[in-house]
Amino acid sequence: MPTDLPSAEPRTGPILKALSMPLPSRTRLAALFVALTVGALGVTTWASGHGSAQPQVAPEAAVRPSVTEGSVVQLVAHPDDDLFFMNPDLSRSIATGVKVTTVYLTSGESDGRNEAHSPHLEDPAAPADRAAYAEARQNGIRAAYAEMATGSRTSAWRRAAVPTAGGGSAEVDVLLARPEVNLVWMQLREARSISGDNPDSLRGLWDAKVPALGSQLTSGTPVRAPFSYTKDQAVDAIAGVLERYRPTTVRTQDPTPGRAEGGGAFHDHQDHMYGARFVQAATERYARSTGRPHFTVQNYVSYPNSALPPVLDPRTAEEKLGYLKTYAWTDREDWCGSPAGCGDRKTATRPTGAGWNRAIRYSRGEGTTWMTEGVPGRLWAFAVLDGRMAYWSRSGPQGSWEGPNLLTGTGMDTGATAARLPDGRIAVFGTRTTLGATPQAYGRTLVYAVQAAPGGAFGPWQSLGTPDTADISGTSAISAPAVSVDADGRMTAYVRDSRRTLRLRTQTSPGGTFGAWQSLGGKGLQGDPVTATDAAGRTHVYAATATSVLAWTRPAPGAPLGGPFPTGLPTGTGPLSAAAEGGGVRLYFRLPGTGTVATTLATSDAPAPRFSPVTEAGGTGGYGGVGAAGPLLAGRAGAGTVGVTTTAPATAAAGSGSGSASASAGAPVWRESQMLFTGSPAAVAEPDGTAVAAALGLDAGLHVLSAPSPGSEPVNSRPPLPWHRAVTARTTAQAAAPDTAAAAERRP
Repeated sequence: MPTDLPSAEPRTGPILKALSMPLPSRTRLAALFVALTVGALGVTTWASGHGSAQPQVAPEAAVRPSVTEGSVVQLVAHPDDDLFFMNPDLSRSIATGVKVTTVYLTSGESDGRNEAHSPHLEDPAAPADRAAYAEARQNGIRAAYAEMATGSRTSAWRRAAVPTAGGGSAEVDVLLARPEVNLVWMQLREARSISGDNPDSLRGLWDAKVPALGSQLTSGTPVRAPFSYTKDQAVDAIAGVLERYRPTTVRTQDPTPGRAEGGGAFHDHQDHMYGARFVQAATERYARSTGRPHFTVQNYVSYPNSALPPVLDPRTAEEKLGYLKTYAWTDREDWCGSPAGCGDRKTATRPTGAGWNRAIRYSRGEGTTWMTEGVPGRLWAFAVLDGRMAYWSRSGPQGSWEGPNLLTGTGMDTGATAARLPDGRIAVFGTRTTLGATPQAYGRTLVYAVQAAPGGAFGPWQSLGTPDTADISGTSAISAPAVSVDADGRMTAYVRDSRRTLRLRTQTSPGGTFGAWQSLGGKGLQGDPVTATDAAGRTHVYAATATSVLAWTRPAPGAPLGGPFPTGLPTGTGPLSAAAEGGGVRLYFRLPGTGTVATTLATSDAPAPRFSPVTEAGGTGGYGGVGAAGPLLAGRAGAGTVGVTTTAPATAAAGSGSGSASASAGAPVWRESQMLFTGSPAAVAEPDGTAVAAALGLDAGLHVLSAPSPGSEPVNSRPPLPWHRAVTARTTAQAAAPDTAAAAERRP
């Protein structure tokens, strides 16, 4: 992060300071998670040289309510990237008692001066001490993590040096009071510039501008001997950390943030971007190891949050800010006794960052269309595990779930889009990153696979390429696709390109080849586009911007898609969801600053759609996409867990417009689970009216919930069945084999 960040008042106290004190509901839930799970989970402690396998789930556990399980490894470029861009996911994971390890690729040494960037505070003549400043940042991080885990920033750590698989050494810190919380310091040299072309950097190492990148050891580290890594050694070192900790969830930054308008600098810090590319390479290498659990990858937006609406509600944003103030050492009390200082004073001038304490966004995997029905009653759910597309299937309404089964082909990015063809076959779309033998070969393409017969095996992956044809390595920021299918079975894929406009490719005939990329225009699109087809066969496509939503409509099958049309809808926080509803399409999104789910019904008798007044779906806020099916909504609740409501939002007065109408006194009740998850939930309505929701837990397992069809009684009077794991845990060896009936993969 930039270190020229305005003093703020010290934090009033950690939320878990004393369980006997009156606590907000979110905190009570976090404390409950600790009580329920921390004593039962194994601990992987690299520093002490031993580990434990993932807990084996008993067969009868499938009917028990899901709680947060698994292990998390976060890999970031700099100390504080986790606090700014991965919280509150981070603090909530720690609160549940799951194993949490954060890996810092660089020391974040900057200019070596641990003072706020302010003319009256800076001393240009003061000597730079990069080792000391890096140590101060370590002290601040340890304090923030200790506070998140124990309520006290002074909780003790054990620090040790360990050899890495790359031939160097890393520092590993273990929180003694909560030994499942570990910090790993790789201590590589940072770029010391947001965008400057400095060869001695992760970017220079990735682009082969230097043969090796050296270390920047901190002043207090137990690592004594400097070292350097070649590109391959750096990948080995990171993969070795993954092998030690055996995560089920990997969190990292965005490897493809795209370039600023005009093709200039990247939208993000170069260390964030190229550090994430090293993590991509390391996860691909780690995926080839045996005996590990399945894992998912979640990518986070960093600097681009500055230009987007706030996501978090005020209480959550203040909680996040408190940990940042601890890291920034805003009170200047010498609690740590380190000559280097007890935190990062550069951050103390603006601990909110550029509004980052109010934001958290995923750059991949926010779609809600990864589950669908094939032949009546048979459900299919998709997610990327171990860099490969995985699927689960349920044979019928009373049948059991099976999976995960892995399709052939590696390099798949987080996120999947499932589409049903008229005969009941399923097509799955995603994007794939090719690392390439040279830096210029790095790039992302859109791919898809289709079942040969309803309920049968999937055919080979086929490539639709990318709408970005220049500067592939720098502009591979295409979104995940939205997919529509017309009555004849002709598929159309829509993506946001790196210029943030909308593009499409459509089949020339059902089952045939796709035509060329077409441009649909738009400007400043964010996130993934969404699409749905109403009862009259009209196709609707929507994409969010930083201030509203743009629309495109196809008035009849075979007609050209019109738009973009301004909708006049209010600003949302990012991901959209769309579901057909009678003669229209219902949109769901979240309102800035509260995270409340809002909805509107779009109808399209004319080229441009009309919208009913926006209504709110109750609840205590949250963030991320919302899965919708019939009366069921599923999304991230205020506590970060997966929550559901089983009634439609309050109906507003008839008419059109963009104003927001609050839900009535009978607003939907959101029921929160005890499970944290990745991405966004999906939901499907079955013919009998039952709605099924699915979410991917931090354990990389599919978890499902069924809501009964509404009868004469109010829907909310009967709670849905609890979230539970769809399939009992399986080892990698049991599930590593690909779909055996799949044909050999066809490479682009």
